[in-house]
Parts: sequence; structure tokens; C-alpha cells
Amino acid sequence: MSVNTPVDPSQFDIEAIDLSDRDFWAEPPAVRHAVFDKLRSERPFAFFDEPTMEGMEPGPGYWAVTRLADLDAISSQPAVFCSGQGAVSIQDIPADLSEFYGSMISMDDPRHARIRRIVAKTFTPRMLEQVVDSVVGIVDDVLAEARAKAEAGDGSLDVVADIAAPIPLRIICDMMGVPEEDRLLVLNASNTILSGGDPELTDEADPLTALLEAGMAMAELMGRLAAERIENPTDDLTTALVNSEVDGEKLTHQEIASFFILLLVAGNETTRTAIAQGLLALSENPEQRAAWMADPSMDKSAVEEIVRYVSPVTWMRRTATQDGEVNGHSFTEGDKFLLFYNAANRDPEAFENPHALDLSRGPNNHVGFGGHGPHFCLGAHLARRELAVTFRRLFEICPDLEITGEPARLRSSFVNGLKRLPARLTGQR
Repeated sequence: MSVNTPVDPSQFDIEAIDLSDRDFWAEPPAVRHAVFDKLRSERPFAFFDEPTMEGMEPGPGYWAVTRLADLDAISSQPAVFCSGQGAVSIQDIPADLSEFYGSMISMDDPRHARIRRIVAKTFTPRMLEQVVDSVVGIVDDVLAEARAKAEAGDGSLDVVADIAAPIPLRIICDMMGVPEEDRLLVLNASNTILSGGDPELTDEADPLTALLEAGMAMAELMGRLAAERIENPTDDLTTALVNSEVDGEKLTHQEIASFFILLLVAGNETTRTAIAQGLLALSENPEQRAAWMADPSMDKSAVEEIVRYVSPVTWMRRTATQDGEVNGHSFTEGDKFLLFYNAANRDPEAFENPHALDLSRGPNNHVGFGGHGPHFCLGAHLARRELAVTFRRLFEICPDLEITGEPARLRSSFVNGLKRLPARLTGQR
């Protein structure tokens, strides 16, 4: 297994860099990190044309933000740099469509604050404690199934399909009360929504229609579940969402459907990416893996470092609501900014030896869960718990897990995902 050897940024012509070129996102991680190193040091606010999409007019372009200080400055000023014009799409899409797929992520105050208050009310300590208690059992079941499958064959398995994907999917679906027979639909729809147009996961000829169909399938499922919970309440999050209110206000059915998509897609895909990419990183840094395996007290710092190092979500967009200046960069109303979390998490001004995986790193003020401000990830606590339990139980149940080949990487600028990661159990515990 080849180690992710650093690449010298000086070999790249800054004028030839194009973050909107889909082929760039198929480059090895070391190449992409070197390109972002180049931008961060020489052109921290770099302007790019928008990627083209079938059926959509080309937009005005965007500024790529690569320094942590700049990203934090923008994230912490939501009135100046808004999310409501589109947070998860570079192109301008209709507001109702943006909210449908982005839920709170693509909203501004006061609406964002209202929905976040209502949703936060459902994430009670009792609800979260129930979910956290279930994580260990789900992780153990998935790992036992993966081990049994490998031992019944030649010892091989796929880290993504057999471990990383089923763990967060089961946790989120259990939390929402999604029936077993609907979970494959959730997995396939979330893969399509976050495919970034990867031809293996969506219709390359018409990705927009595939995206719409996946969203509608998720919304129809949520509509059915919500109606069932109104008639027959249970102890799941869907029941809590349809009944929760703040100051006499409840979520509308469309708001519930949009939040459902956000939770199932974001909560499933990003944790899956952190698990799969985290295991790949550990295989490339065996001394770090050995240290973490031997010391459970490292769980907290190691999880934070995995999230920083992997950066599951690559970027979010903000749009200027007025003319102004941020850290010496002048902008005008309507300018788009892509906040590249992967680049900010490798900023040498914020992290010593930023390209090294250091599981005892501290302090570790990464932006893997978003920058400072109102859009910081609502599910960060649950994600941290999932990751800590998953890696600790992996070390105990599958200590002989060995990566055996190169990963198949998702061809997407938005999610730093893996489609497949071959591995085997050696039998040596």
C-alpha cells in the first residue's frame, strides 16, 4: 500500500489551476492538497468560473477561500455572507429547491433560527442518550456481520459496503424509525444526492433529473412516516419532529421532509466518509494506528484529528449580501464564496505540520464540522460518538483488518468520499 507522499506545490502553474474542472477532483489527494497549498500561499482568494451543468445557465463565478482565518471570518458573519442564496450548490438554483435539499443549511435568520430551535428541541438529552446507547450495539452487529462474511469466504471485504456505510445508515434510520424495507432506498437516494455527478452513481446524461427523483423518493418516504406517527406516535425522532413546537409554531410537512433529507444524507454520508477515509489514513500511518489501538484515552483527540485530516465535506457556499472587505479582500454584493474546509484544515498558520496525521494533536481547532457561526453542525456530538465507538470496537473485533488495495474515490468536489476500499482479515489478532 503506497503512502500518500506529499507533492511539491511549486510544480503547479497557478494560472492553470481550475477547481471547477471535474477531472481535478479525480486527482490523487496529495496532488489536490498541493494545489490548495499553492492557492493558500499565493492566491488565498482565487476566482474561478463556475462548472457547467446541463440545462443550467452559466453563473458569474466564485471566490475560493482556502485560509482558516478567512473561512472563519466569513462563517462568523452570516448577515454579510448568507446561506439562503444557496449553500450546497455552486450554481444558483431556485430557492425552494435549494431549501428542499439543504434544509437549515440553505437558510438565513430568522427562518434558520426558528427551524433550528424547533429541531434542537427534539434532540433532548433523553433522545440523544437513547441513540448513544444504541451505537455500541449497532457497531458490534455490523462488525460481527463483516467478520462472518469475510471468514466465510477468502477473508476479503469492502470497508465501505461492509463497515462504513451500514453503521451510520442503521443509526440514523433507527433514530428516525425508518422501516428495514425502506433502508436500501435511503442508501441509494443519499448516494445519488451527494454523488457530485459521479457517473457510477447517477445518470451522467441527466444528473439533475436523477437528483430530483432521489429527493422526491426521500420526501415521499418522510411524508408516509410523518402521517403514520401522527396517528400512531412512537419513541423515535420522527414522532418528536411532527409534534415539537416552539412559541406555538410547528414544522410544516415540507420542512420536516427537508430536514429528513438533511439528516439522512448528511448524517449518513459524512460519517461513512470519516470511517472509510479514517481507516485508509490509519493504514498509511501504522505507527499512529498502533498508538491509538493501545491507548483508549486517545479516542477523543484521535476522532478530532480524523475529522480534520479527512474533511468529509469539502466546501460550503456563502453569498455576499453587501459590498465590503474581509481580511484585505474587497467584494461586492452577490459575490459567491466557496469555503474549502479541506484547505483550511491543512493551513500551516493554524496547524503544525498540517499534512501529518497526528492523533494526539492538540489544540485542534479544525472546521470539519463547519466554521464558527450559526451553521455549525447540529449533529457533531452524535458524529463524534459514532466515530469513537466505531474505531474502538474495530480495534477490538477486527484488529487484523488490513487494507489491500487502492480505494475507488468519489468523483465529487463536494464530498471527499470513497465508493470502495478493499481489505481483508488476516486472522492474526
